[in-house]
Amino acid sequence: MSDDGRTPVVMVAGLDARATARAAEALVVAGVTLVHHDVSRLSEGVVVATVRSVDLGGEERIAVNELQLEHGCVSCTLRADLLPLLRRLHRRSSVESIVLQLDPTMEPEQVSWAISHVVVADMPGFTDAPAGADVDVRATIACVEEDAWLTAATGDEEMPGSVDDDERTLAQVAVGQVRFADALIVAGCDPAMREPWDSARLMAVLKRLAPNAPTMIELPQRRLTPILMAQLMTAIPDSARRGRVAGPHDPLLDGQPPLDEDCGVRLVEFNSDRPFHPQRLHDAIDSLLDGVVSAQGRLWLASHPDDALWLEGAGGGLRIAAGAPWLAAMEPEERSFEDPARVAMSALRWDPVYGDRHSAIVVLIHRPDGGRIQDALRSACLTDEEMAGGQQLWDTFDSPFGMSHVEPCDDVELPDPTTRSTGERRNP
Repeated sequence: MSDDGRTPVVMVAGLDARATARAAEALVVAGVTLVHHDVSRLSEGVVVATVRSVDLGGEERIAVNELQLEHGCVSCTLRADLLPLLRRLHRRSSVESIVLQLDPTMEPEQVSWAISHVVVADMPGFTDAPAGADVDVRATIACVEEDAWLTAATGDEEMPGSVDDDERTLAQVAVGQVRFADALIVAGCDPAMREPWDSARLMAVLKRLAPNAPTMIELPQRRLTPILMAQLMTAIPDSARRGRVAGPHDPLLDGQPPLDEDCGVRLVEFNSDRPFHPQRLHDAIDSLLDGVVSAQGRLWLASHPDDALWLEGAGGGLRIAAGAPWLAAMEPEERSFEDPARVAMSALRWDPVYGDRHSAIVVLIHRPDGGRIQDALRSACLTDEEMAGGQQLWDTFDSPFGMSHVEPCDDVELPDPTTRSTGERRNP
């Protein structure tokens, strides 16, 4: 149990179901319950839920249920089975912790957000509350295939097995799983089958995506054991994310990743106190689709003065999303509810006219052409003449970025509405 009485949860994610299963199984000891939802048949409206429990005496029980869903979406899976199950497991005295073995298509950030925010209602004997009232995400472990992950993370392939309305790419899921991780397991391959340079490039990418995550190499001849997994869990620093979902105004270089180049891999930072011209930004997006592992940032768009837009990309896929209001667009009483750290940092760069409005983007590249990205983004900012025209002129700019989006299930708030999709681009 956590200090506050909640049951600890460890999420294990990864694109390779076998690697994820090995890591999750190695976490199962007395007092641990393993939960796995296989969503490979989601397009049929079927999810197979497996619950494997080992009580404090070492006795094992396995329950397998085939769930029929009304809608083919992960949101329904969370609402219908996983979140209520977590609350029920918390009530069992034999359950000291829970391991969630996530399906390869599932992103731990969305699951963690659902645990904290989606209210589970109409459970007999329970008050209406999120599952986070009963369980606590203690850690997220991401499993990475040494010989396949980087190819997946830099491509534009659609997510295999996804349903028709799932527009995510394989790269977006791969990067999202690693970026949210508190610890990494690299499933190593036969050294004779892989160049040392390729392995070094992979490690350089992982170190910049998850800079504080301890990393363990799983060798083909060395099985994962509960002792090894316990050592990995112990190595997770106190400052780890541990289920915390970052907001659009949080630091983009969280964890202080290395800024130097390694094996052609490096982080490119772009900052501007001028807004983007919406059409020129749309044209410049192509520069973020070639040679890029990931891109994240908040955007000041001239035609959208009140809200920061959120940019997020991986490999050959990128989207622009509705973010959160600028402090300068809030009433004073609204600002009093904001994170004090954000208010303090904004005060350091406050402009007397535009307040905290700015653009900040961090791009992780695996081919050394950062100057091209900087030049493309800089040219998309407003010129001196456009700046002089002010908001009255900026409001006349046509914007290719729509702001409307309909969730697949209108009564389930997944993913976080602060990152609703407004535009998607793929590498041609």
